[in-house]
Amino acid sequence: MKTILNLFIVISVLLFQYQLVAQQQVLIPKQANEYVRIYKADGDYFFGPDTPELKEGKWYHEWVPNDHTFVKDKVGKWHIFGITHPLVETDPLKKGIHEGEYASFHAVSYATTFKETLKENHYNDLSKILTPKDRPGEILANHAPYIIKKDGLYHMVYGHSPMRLAVSTNLYDWIPKGELFSDKDGARDPNLLFYKGTYYLTYCSIKSVRMVSSSDLINWSNPKTILKTNKFDPESPTLLFFNNTFYLFVCAWEDDWDEKDIQGAYTHKAYVYNSDDHTDFGVDAEKEITVLNSHAPEIFQGEDGQWYISSVEWPYRGVNIDKLEWSNK
Repeated sequence: MKTILNLFIVISVLLFQYQLVAQQQVLIPKQANEYVRIYKADGDYFFGPDTPELKEGKWYHEWVPNDHTFVKDKVGKWHIFGITHPLVETDPLKKGIHEGEYASFHAVSYATTFKETLKENHYNDLSKILTPKDRPGEILANHAPYIIKKDGLYHMVYGHSPMRLAVSTNLYDWIPKGELFSDKDGARDPNLLFYKGTYYLTYCSIKSVRMVSSSDLINWSNPKTILKTNKFDPESPTLLFFNNTFYLFVCAWEDDWDEKDIQGAYTHKAYVYNSDDHTDFGVDAEKEITVLNSHAPEIFQGEDGQWYISSVEWPYRGVNIDKLEWSNK
Protein backbone atom coordinates (compact mmCIF):
# COMPACT_ATOMS: atom_id res chain seq x y z
CA MET A 1 0.00 0.00 0.00
CA LYS A 2 2.85 2.36 0.88
CA THR A 3 4.55 1.56 -2.47
CA ILE A 4 1.39 2.48 -4.40
CA LEU A 5 1.05 5.71 -2.40
CA ASN A 6 4.67 6.66 -3.07
CA LEU A 7 4.20 5.90 -6.77
CA PHE A 8 1.09 8.12 -6.84
CA ILE A 9 3.03 10.96 -5.20
CA VAL A 10 5.89 10.64 -7.70
CA ILE A 11 3.49 10.66 -10.65
CA SER A 12 1.64 13.67 -9.25
CA VAL A 13 4.89 15.60 -8.82
CA LEU A 14 6.01 14.74 -12.36
CA LEU A 15 2.64 15.81 -13.79
CA PHE A 16 2.83 19.10 -11.90
CA GLN A 17 6.36 19.74 -13.15
CA TYR A 18 5.29 18.91 -16.72
CA GLN A 19 2.36 21.31 -16.53
CA LEU A 20 4.62 24.02 -15.11
CA VAL A 21 7.12 23.57 -17.96
CA ALA A 22 4.29 23.58 -20.52
CA GLN A 23 2.92 26.83 -19.10
CA GLN A 24 6.35 28.44 -19.29
CA GLN A 25 7.12 27.20 -22.81
CA VAL A 26 7.63 30.05 -25.25
CA LEU A 27 5.12 29.98 -28.08
CA ILE A 28 6.28 30.96 -31.57
CA PRO A 29 4.05 33.06 -33.85
CA LYS A 30 3.54 31.53 -37.29
CA GLN A 31 1.63 33.12 -40.15
CA ALA A 32 -0.47 31.49 -42.84
CA ASN A 33 1.09 33.60 -45.64
CA GLU A 34 -2.36 34.05 -47.20
CA TYR A 35 -2.68 37.83 -47.17
CA VAL A 36 -6.00 39.51 -47.98
CA ARG A 37 -5.98 43.20 -48.93
CA ILE A 38 -8.80 44.69 -46.88
CA TYR A 39 -8.10 48.37 -47.68
CA LYS A 40 -6.84 50.26 -50.71
CA ALA A 41 -7.02 54.05 -50.73
CA ASP A 42 -9.33 55.93 -53.09
CA GLY A 43 -7.98 58.83 -55.14
CA ASP A 44 -8.02 62.20 -53.34
CA TYR A 45 -6.86 65.80 -53.44
CA PHE A 46 -3.53 66.48 -51.73
CA PHE A 47 -4.11 68.38 -48.49
CA GLY A 48 -0.86 70.37 -48.70
CA PRO A 49 1.27 72.25 -48.25
CA ASP A 50 3.19 71.91 -51.51
CA THR A 51 6.26 69.71 -51.68
CA PRO A 52 8.81 69.58 -54.52
CA GLU A 53 6.66 66.97 -56.32
CA LEU A 54 3.16 67.41 -54.86
CA LYS A 55 0.78 70.33 -55.20
CA GLU A 56 -1.90 71.30 -52.69
CA GLY A 57 -5.40 70.84 -54.11
CA LYS A 58 -4.26 68.57 -56.95
CA TRP A 59 -5.97 65.20 -57.47
CA TYR A 60 -3.81 62.09 -57.09
CA HIS A 61 -5.23 58.72 -58.05
CA GLU A 62 -2.72 56.50 -56.23
CA TRP A 63 -1.98 56.80 -52.50
CA VAL A 64 0.49 54.81 -50.42
CA PRO A 65 -0.26 53.89 -46.77
CA ASN A 66 2.38 52.96 -44.24
CA ASP A 67 2.54 52.51 -40.43
CA HIS A 68 -1.00 52.14 -39.14
CA THR A 69 -3.20 51.11 -36.22
CA PHE A 70 -6.51 49.31 -35.68
CA VAL A 71 -9.17 50.31 -33.16
CA LYS A 72 -12.78 49.29 -32.56
CA ASP A 73 -15.49 51.91 -31.97
CA LYS A 74 -18.47 51.95 -29.61
CA VAL A 75 -20.84 50.30 -32.10
CA GLY A 76 -18.39 47.54 -32.95
CA LYS A 77 -16.96 48.76 -36.25
CA TRP A 78 -13.22 48.56 -36.89
CA HIS A 79 -11.20 51.63 -37.89
CA ILE A 80 -7.75 51.86 -39.46
CA PHE A 81 -5.57 54.97 -39.24
CA GLY A 82 -2.11 55.39 -40.69
CA ILE A 83 0.53 57.30 -42.62
CA THR A 84 -0.48 58.22 -46.15
CA HIS A 85 0.73 60.26 -49.11
CA PRO A 86 0.25 60.31 -52.88
CA LEU A 87 2.52 57.99 -54.86
CA VAL A 88 5.60 59.93 -56.00
CA GLU A 89 7.82 58.39 -58.67
CA THR A 90 10.87 60.62 -58.85
CA ASP A 91 14.19 59.94 -60.51
CA PRO A 92 15.87 58.59 -58.45
CA LEU A 93 12.97 56.87 -56.67
CA LYS A 94 14.54 57.39 -53.25
CA LYS A 95 14.17 61.16 -53.55
CA GLY A 96 10.38 61.24 -53.13
CA ILE A 97 9.62 57.94 -51.45
CA HIS A 98 8.05 59.52 -48.32
CA GLU A 99 7.12 62.93 -49.65
CA GLY A 100 3.96 64.55 -48.27
CA GLU A 101 3.41 62.29 -45.22
CA TYR A 102 1.55 65.02 -43.37
CA ALA A 103 -1.79 63.40 -42.42
CA SER A 104 -3.38 60.08 -41.53
CA PHE A 105 -5.73 58.05 -43.65
CA HIS A 106 -8.93 56.87 -41.97
CA ALA A 107 -10.93 53.83 -43.06
CA VAL A 108 -13.86 52.08 -41.38
CA SER A 109 -15.37 48.62 -41.72
CA TYR A 110 -18.93 47.80 -42.68
CA ALA A 111 -18.98 44.70 -40.44
CA THR A 112 -18.82 44.57 -36.65
CA THR A 113 -16.60 41.50 -36.28
CA PHE A 114 -13.07 41.47 -37.62
CA LYS A 115 -13.52 38.07 -39.23
CA GLU A 116 -16.26 39.54 -41.42
CA THR A 117 -13.95 42.33 -42.62
CA LEU A 118 -11.49 39.91 -44.23
CA LYS A 119 -12.62 40.66 -47.76
CA GLU A 120 -10.92 42.41 -50.66
CA ASN A 121 -11.20 46.20 -50.20
CA HIS A 122 -13.81 45.82 -47.45
CA TYR A 123 -12.97 49.09 -45.67
CA ASN A 124 -14.54 52.41 -46.65
CA ASP A 125 -12.00 55.20 -47.22
CA LEU A 126 -12.87 58.39 -45.32
CA SER A 127 -11.44 61.92 -45.19
CA LYS A 128 -7.82 62.32 -44.08
CA ILE A 129 -7.36 63.47 -40.47
CA LEU A 130 -4.96 65.76 -38.64
CA THR A 131 -3.57 67.52 -41.70
CA PRO A 132 -1.15 70.43 -41.06
CA LYS A 133 -4.09 72.84 -41.19
CA ASP A 134 -5.69 70.88 -38.33
CA ARG A 135 -2.49 71.06 -36.25
CA PRO A 136 -1.28 74.67 -36.31
CA GLY A 137 2.12 75.14 -34.73
CA GLU A 138 3.19 71.51 -35.13
CA ILE A 139 5.84 70.13 -37.46
CA LEU A 140 4.44 68.95 -40.80
CA ALA A 141 5.04 65.22 -40.28
CA ASN A 142 2.18 63.07 -39.02
CA HIS A 143 3.55 59.55 -38.73
CA ALA A 144 2.59 56.14 -37.38
CA PRO A 145 -0.45 56.81 -35.17
CA TYR A 146 -1.32 54.45 -32.33
CA ILE A 147 -4.65 54.66 -30.49
CA ILE A 148 -5.65 53.52 -27.03
CA LYS A 149 -8.85 54.26 -25.10
CA LYS A 150 -8.71 55.88 -21.67
CA ASP A 151 -11.43 57.54 -19.56
CA GLY A 152 -13.95 57.47 -22.40
CA LEU A 153 -11.60 59.17 -24.86
CA TYR A 154 -9.56 57.76 -27.72
CA HIS A 155 -5.94 58.89 -27.32
CA MET A 156 -3.79 58.95 -30.46
CA VAL A 157 -0.03 59.18 -30.10
CA TYR A 158 1.87 60.03 -33.29
CA GLY A 159 5.33 61.12 -34.41
CA HIS A 160 7.92 61.46 -35.45
CA SER A 161 9.75 63.28 -32.67
CA PRO A 162 8.45 65.24 -30.92
CA MET A 163 5.82 62.67 -30.05
CA ARG A 164 2.40 64.28 -29.97
CA LEU A 165 -1.11 63.54 -28.72
CA ALA A 166 -4.61 64.02 -30.12
CA VAL A 167 -7.91 62.95 -28.54
CA SER A 168 -11.37 62.08 -29.82
CA THR A 169 -14.74 60.99 -28.45
CA ASN A 170 -15.84 59.25 -31.67
CA LEU A 171 -12.74 58.50 -33.84
CA TYR A 172 -13.94 60.99 -36.47
CA ASP A 173 -13.21 64.36 -34.86
CA TRP A 174 -9.76 64.89 -33.38
CA ILE A 175 -8.34 67.60 -31.12
CA PRO A 176 -4.54 67.99 -31.04
CA LYS A 177 -3.12 68.32 -27.53
CA GLY A 178 0.48 69.13 -28.31
CA GLU A 179 3.84 67.52 -27.53
CA LEU A 180 4.42 64.63 -25.14
CA PHE A 181 8.19 64.12 -25.26
CA SER A 182 11.24 64.20 -27.52
CA ASP A 183 14.36 62.10 -27.88
CA LYS A 184 17.66 63.75 -28.82
CA ASP A 185 18.39 60.78 -31.12
CA GLY A 186 14.95 60.90 -32.72
CA ALA A 187 11.77 58.96 -31.98
CA ARG A 188 9.41 57.37 -34.50
CA ASP A 189 6.71 54.72 -34.85
CA PRO A 190 5.10 54.72 -31.38
CA ASN A 191 3.32 51.69 -29.96
CA LEU A 192 1.46 51.45 -26.63
CA LEU A 193 1.00 48.59 -24.18
CA PHE A 194 -1.08 48.98 -21.01
CA TYR A 195 0.24 46.54 -18.43
CA LYS A 196 -0.47 46.42 -14.69
CA GLY A 197 -1.65 50.01 -14.49
CA THR A 198 1.17 51.54 -16.54
CA TYR A 199 1.35 52.65 -20.17
CA TYR A 200 4.52 51.55 -21.95
CA LEU A 201 5.32 53.41 -25.16
CA THR A 202 7.91 51.78 -27.41
CA TYR A 203 9.46 53.59 -30.36
CA CYS A 204 12.42 53.39 -32.71
CA SER A 205 15.57 55.49 -32.55
CA ILE A 206 19.15 55.12 -33.81
CA LYS A 207 19.82 51.36 -34.13
CA SER A 208 17.54 50.76 -31.17
CA VAL A 209 14.02 50.30 -29.83
CA ARG A 210 13.40 52.44 -26.77
CA MET A 211 10.70 52.70 -24.13
CA VAL A 212 9.13 55.36 -21.92
CA SER A 213 6.39 54.76 -19.35
CA SER A 214 3.51 56.77 -17.90
CA SER A 215 0.57 56.40 -15.56
CA ASP A 216 -1.52 59.06 -17.30
CA LEU A 217 -0.34 59.28 -20.97
CA ILE A 218 0.86 62.83 -20.27
CA ASN A 219 3.94 62.62 -18.05
CA TRP A 220 6.62 60.23 -19.32
CA SER A 221 9.73 58.66 -17.83
CA ASN A 222 13.21 58.99 -19.28
CA PRO A 223 13.81 56.65 -22.25
CA LYS A 224 15.38 53.23 -21.83
CA THR A 225 16.82 51.14 -24.67
CA ILE A 226 15.07 47.76 -24.73
CA LEU A 227 16.60 46.38 -27.95
CA LYS A 228 19.87 47.22 -29.71
CA THR A 229 20.00 46.47 -33.45
CA ASN A 230 23.49 46.89 -34.84
CA LYS A 231 22.66 45.05 -38.08
CA PHE A 232 19.62 47.06 -39.23
CA ASP A 233 17.54 50.15 -38.59
CA PRO A 234 14.41 49.16 -36.63
CA GLU A 235 10.91 50.26 -37.65
CA SER A 236 7.33 49.82 -36.47
CA PRO A 237 7.67 48.02 -33.11
CA THR A 238 4.79 46.16 -31.45
CA LEU A 239 5.06 45.03 -27.83
CA LEU A 240 2.71 42.28 -26.57
CA PHE A 241 2.16 40.50 -23.29
CA PHE A 242 0.94 36.99 -24.12
CA ASN A 243 1.23 33.56 -22.48
CA ASN A 244 2.83 35.14 -19.39
CA THR A 245 5.74 36.59 -21.36
CA PHE A 246 6.57 39.52 -23.64
CA TYR A 247 6.97 39.59 -27.41
CA LEU A 248 8.50 42.40 -29.43
CA PHE A 249 7.86 42.57 -33.19
CA VAL A 250 10.22 44.86 -35.14
CA CYS A 251 10.34 45.57 -38.86
CA ALA A 252 13.85 45.85 -40.33
CA TRP A 253 15.28 48.36 -42.79
CA GLU A 254 18.52 46.75 -43.95
CA ASP A 255 19.30 49.31 -46.67
CA ASP A 256 19.36 46.70 -49.43
CA TRP A 257 16.80 48.38 -51.72
CA ASP A 258 17.83 48.29 -55.38
CA GLU A 259 15.57 51.30 -56.14
CA LYS A 260 13.99 49.53 -59.11
CA ASP A 261 10.45 49.79 -57.78
CA ILE A 262 8.59 51.60 -54.99
CA GLN A 263 7.50 48.42 -53.21
CA GLY A 264 11.11 47.43 -52.60
CA ALA A 265 11.51 50.35 -50.22
CA TYR A 266 8.92 48.82 -47.89
CA THR A 267 10.90 45.88 -46.60
CA HIS A 268 8.79 42.97 -45.38
CA LYS A 269 11.02 41.35 -42.82
CA ALA A 270 9.66 41.47 -39.26
CA TYR A 271 11.85 40.08 -36.47
CA VAL A 272 10.21 38.66 -33.35
CA TYR A 273 11.90 38.66 -29.93
CA ASN A 274 10.87 37.12 -26.62
CA SER A 275 11.70 38.16 -23.07
CA ASP A 276 10.23 37.79 -19.59
CA ASP A 277 11.49 41.33 -18.96
CA HIS A 278 9.68 43.93 -21.08
CA THR A 279 12.62 46.32 -20.71
CA ASP A 280 15.28 43.93 -22.06
CA PHE A 281 15.16 42.22 -25.46
CA GLY A 282 18.91 42.00 -25.75
CA VAL A 283 21.26 42.86 -28.59
CA ASP A 284 20.76 41.78 -32.20
CA ALA A 285 19.64 38.12 -32.37
CA GLU A 286 20.21 37.37 -28.67
CA LYS A 287 16.47 36.91 -27.97
CA GLU A 288 15.17 36.50 -31.51
CA ILE A 289 12.72 33.59 -31.97
CA THR A 290 11.47 33.92 -35.57
CA VAL A 291 11.12 36.17 -38.62
CA LEU A 292 7.77 36.97 -40.27
CA ASN A 293 6.78 38.40 -43.65
CA SER A 294 5.28 41.84 -43.05
CA HIS A 295 5.95 45.54 -43.43
CA ALA A 296 5.00 47.75 -40.46
CA PRO A 297 3.08 44.91 -38.74
CA GLU A 298 0.31 45.31 -36.21
CA ILE A 299 -0.47 42.21 -34.12
CA PHE A 300 -3.95 41.85 -32.62
CA GLN A 301 -6.92 39.55 -31.96
CA GLY A 302 -10.42 39.41 -33.37
CA GLU A 303 -13.55 38.93 -31.31
CA ASP A 304 -13.30 35.14 -31.63
CA GLY A 305 -9.72 35.05 -30.31
CA GLN A 306 -8.09 34.59 -33.73
CA TRP A 307 -4.75 36.38 -34.02
CA TYR A 308 -3.85 38.51 -37.03
CA ILE A 309 -0.82 40.25 -38.50
CA SER A 310 -1.11 43.21 -40.85
CA SER A 311 1.23 44.48 -43.56
CA VAL A 312 1.25 47.55 -45.80
CA GLU A 313 2.54 47.90 -49.38
CA TRP A 314 3.52 44.24 -49.28
CA PRO A 315 2.33 41.99 -50.78
CA TYR A 316 -0.15 44.54 -52.18
CA ARG A 317 -0.54 48.32 -51.98
CA GLY A 318 -2.90 49.03 -49.09
CA VAL A 319 -3.49 47.26 -45.79
CA ASN A 320 -3.20 43.47 -45.92
CA ILE A 321 -4.17 40.91 -43.28
CA ASP A 322 -2.82 37.44 -42.59
CA LYS A 323 -3.80 34.95 -39.90
CA LEU A 324 -1.36 34.25 -37.10
CA GLU A 325 -1.15 31.15 -34.93
CA TRP A 326 1.00 30.39 -31.89
CA SER A 327 2.96 27.15 -31.84
CA ASN A 328 5.36 25.47 -29.40
CA LYS A 329 7.57 24.30 -32.26
